[in-house]
Amino acid sequence: MTRLLPLLLAFFAIVLPARAADDISAASRSVVRVVTVAMMEGEVVGFGHGSGIAITPTRILTNAHVVESAVRYPNNVALGVVPSEGQKSYPARLIAIDTARDLALIEMGEGRLPAAAIYTRPLESGTDVVALGYPGNVDLATARSAADYITPRTPVRSEGNMSNVQAVDGIATLVHTAKISRGNSGGPLVDACGRVVGINTFITRADDGDSPFAFAISVREIARFLADAGQQYTSVGTACLSMAEATARDRAALDAETRAAAEAEAAKTAAARLDRELKQARAEEAALASRENRIALAGVLFVIGALAAGAGLLFYSQKAMRNAKIAGGAGAVLMIGAAILFVTRPDAHAEIAGETEQAPAPDVAPKLAQGNFLCTIQPDRSRITVSSTIDVPVEIGGDGCINRRTQYAQGTDGRWQRILVPNEEATVTIASIDDGAHEYRVERYLLDAETMAKARALRAAAEIKGCAADPQALAAFATQQDAIKGALPPTPNERLVYRCQKVAGSAAATP
Repeated sequence: MTRLLPLLLAFFAIVLPARAADDISAASRSVVRVVTVAMMEGEVVGFGHGSGIAITPTRILTNAHVVESAVRYPNNVALGVVPSEGQKSYPARLIAIDTARDLALIEMGEGRLPAAAIYTRPLESGTDVVALGYPGNVDLATARSAADYITPRTPVRSEGNMSNVQAVDGIATLVHTAKISRGNSGGPLVDACGRVVGINTFITRADDGDSPFAFAISVREIARFLADAGQQYTSVGTACLSMAEATARDRAALDAETRAAAEAEAAKTAAARLDRELKQARAEEAALASRENRIALAGVLFVIGALAAGAGLLFYSQKAMRNAKIAGGAGAVLMIGAAILFVTRPDAHAEIAGETEQAPAPDVAPKLAQGNFLCTIQPDRSRITVSSTIDVPVEIGGDGCINRRTQYAQGTDGRWQRILVPNEEATVTIASIDDGAHEYRVERYLLDAETMAKARALRAAAEIKGCAADPQALAAFATQQDAIKGALPPTPNERLVYRCQKVAGSAAATP
């Protein structure tokens, strides 16, 4: 079975090609149609609809006027939510409403949706924006029965630009040029990264050839409404970069780090070379002085020895044999000592102990660093669209076991990775870390239902829970991870780059 696994995974990857990642399409999957159905004595007597955006998996933000009838006639008007994907629509109930801001929060009774993120920074005039929703004029052109209004379908997108912010009855609204009509009410206005920047609420009339403009409730008002309702949501305050821009920044940062490291290494090498040269010069000076001192001493001893030998000859001529022997023996010893000193004189050149060049170590396959690390986001190298950027503690064990419960595998690019494919959320996450645990990356793909089903099928082919040290299981797992990666779109919707530092005793949470 293990031998057949690579072929099976390759087959899945070939027959189910990945679609390109698109932030607007990802945001569209968070958009719903909000319907109101008026009942009287068991019969439908009225029907209304607007749009909405999921800010949690079960809660939807929309306009107050879209759900007004359900508020006024709670016993006769039912609320419903029709997602953009799937086969079902769901009942809903009102959670909070603010008629002054024209905002309402409703909750689905069942089912889950991908939650959108809200962009919290001010928009500049001229920023590209996209309106998402279910315009009534499109419904009139395409719907053939009442069932079409409660059948999941992709929302309509309309592009434009943000003009400015104007107060309408004291409420801050965005004026924009993305075309909307009745039915778009409650739907989101998003930026190029798919973050919510407003909730569409009304349009100007285009009488006598006037150009129509649209109005959206600003994020400032949305934040106040949600705070009053006690509702948490995902917020993002980083500028919208394209993935190409983020990749270029990442590459520039990496190149700068590489250059800085190379310059530091070159400076270190130059300093070491200079230090070695200075030590060598001092050692040679000391060696030369020692050599000269040895030669001088040998010369002195030779002269004294020669004088002693001469004295011995003098004593010999005077028949003072005992003195002649003493003087001659002393002279011979001194002259032999001088010869030994001269022969054993040190070399003028000296090698510094321990300073010889080291041969490069043979290549050894790098192993994943182990220990506790704290990883901090690098905004200049990241593309942040929907996620929190708090610090991530990572505990790395042997064989790629992360946080004592999540198995990572070494991919073909050399990085250790884990591809997370959840059962419910429409997001595939690739978490990876380099061998030295210097850099931790999180790449998120916001996918449609079909691509998610494909990823889940690939995951099931060699699913592994917890950490495993069995080489065969790890090899199959690595093959499965690369197969899932190959089935994903060419680029993710989001890339978070973290710089990691080793710490002691840091608590870890699953990445």
